[in-house]
Amino acid sequence: MVFLLHGEDSFRTRLRLGELATALLSGVPAGPTDLSTMVEPRLGALLGITRHDARFDTPAAIMMSGQAQGLFDAVDEARVVIVDHAEALKELDLIASFPREAALVLVAVERLAAGRSRRAQQRPKATNGPAANLLDAVEAAGGSVERIERLAPDHIPAWIVARGRLHGVKLDSEAVATLASAAGSDSERIEQEIKKLGAYADDATVTAADVRTLVSGAIEADVFEPTQAVVRKDARTAVATLERLLADGNAVQQILALLLWQFRVLLFASAMRTNADSERMAKAIRSSPYAIQRATAFARRVTRADVVRAYEAIYAADQVIKTGRAESDVAALTLCVLDLCGVANADLRDMLLVEAPRR
Repeated sequence: MVFLLHGEDSFRTRLRLGELATALLSGVPAGPTDLSTMVEPRLGALLGITRHDARFDTPAAIMMSGQAQGLFDAVDEARVVIVDHAEALKELDLIASFPREAALVLVAVERLAAGRSRRAQQRPKATNGPAANLLDAVEAAGGSVERIERLAPDHIPAWIVARGRLHGVKLDSEAVATLASAAGSDSERIEQEIKKLGAYADDATVTAADVRTLVSGAIEADVFEPTQAVVRKDARTAVATLERLLADGNAVQQILALLLWQFRVLLFASAMRTNADSERMAKAIRSSPYAIQRATAFARRVTRADVVRAYEAIYAADQVIKTGRAESDVAALTLCVLDLCGVANADLRDMLLVEAPRR
């Protein structure tokens, strides 16, 4: 029995590996279930498992683990050999010749090239030639291939709720949205942040304020609130949210920079045509696919001219603050937000036309 787990989500791959290894040792069907309900495994505590790293261990050592039985092992005892970083395996013939009485589980935490069965049907299939890559070798041996994908943006909130339930941590809806925006599809980070939030809140429900306090990057979700209000031209909500951000200790220049970043997200989101575009755009601007998809609904109301105008307003606010033309940094930021909301006589660009005061 040969299995290959590959993909770019290392945490969810570990969950599936633990589920698969436990199933193989107990002789039950090894099909995948809901990973969000799985506890992170401790494979070192399971008897019958041998673990190798293809970067350092030789194919001969891996083969020996499949053949060898301990002195006190039962003849029919299940054996599972796990090979981490299987993409580094050089001698792919090992896969076809691995002992059938043992299970070989290959783990590669990266996206692998498609095997023969996934390529175009026109290409002739070699019958006796050596396998071209790891996927080909597993498929030729009749093995099972599973790709563990990153969480899709619309699946992240449900994953957070499920992992919170697993660890006995209750998060309100705003906390879930804020954490999803801050952590994106990084399932391992989500796991650690949920545990940290649970320890902080004790038995209380985790709120968005708790997430903003403890989770790095959560302020970006906060700044999305005044951005939404700006797009709706809701000056009252925008200013109220701005005042809350300032009261929480966020610096004026930090909020200004994040406002600019949010309009950049809106610009990219307005160009998104399919959900597949979100991953590519997120990498381009170092954001998360969740943030891109969340902004899509508002991006439909924004034109490229609106984004250009917002860039000009934020640049003007930045220059007014740096040159001391405004009464205070907070006043300049407030005027900038009002200008973005379309309030008359709040345009800071006019201030750049006058000489900066001498102090």
